[in-house]
Amino acid sequence: MNKLNETIGKICEVLLPITEEFYIGNSNSSICICTLSSIKLLKEIKNSEIIDKVAIVGRLFTENKGIDSIIKYVNQNKKIKIIIVCGKEVWGHKSGHSLFELHKNGVDNNNRIINSTSPNPFLTVSELEIKYFQKEITLVNLINETNMKLIINKISIN
Repeated sequence: MNKLNETIGKICEVLLPITEEFYIGNSNSSICICTLSSIKLLKEIKNSEIIDKVAIVGRLFTENKGIDSIIKYVNQNKKIKIIIVCGKEVWGHKSGHSLFELHKNGVDNNNRIINSTSPNPFLTVSELEIKYFQKEITLVNLINETNMKLIINKISIN
């Protein structure tokens, strides 16, 4: 990461602090929902009947720490098999895009997500954790979708 990106990142942490936000649903479910940058959608799902059908719903803002958190979570929660990725893509970070590229291509020797167009797609999770994610998790691509009915239909199908 270059100095400019590092400086901008530190300024954003101070001026625009983003707390981790997720909601636990049904611990027996194999489905997770990732709403990317759509906080309104995250709240809608939390307050709907969907929360009883999914293990967890959360957002994903960054192509590095956020994806690291998802990889660690699925490795610690072996019941999880499906992640529905929906909501608006994160402007500038393209974290949804990077999540799909990681699933498809993995990382290079520097732990950079292969084919990611994100500005800082470097992970800290192990190769073993990434391999588990690639092999055991199915991603459902609903990037930029915020229609609750469509999301509910995808959960009902799976």
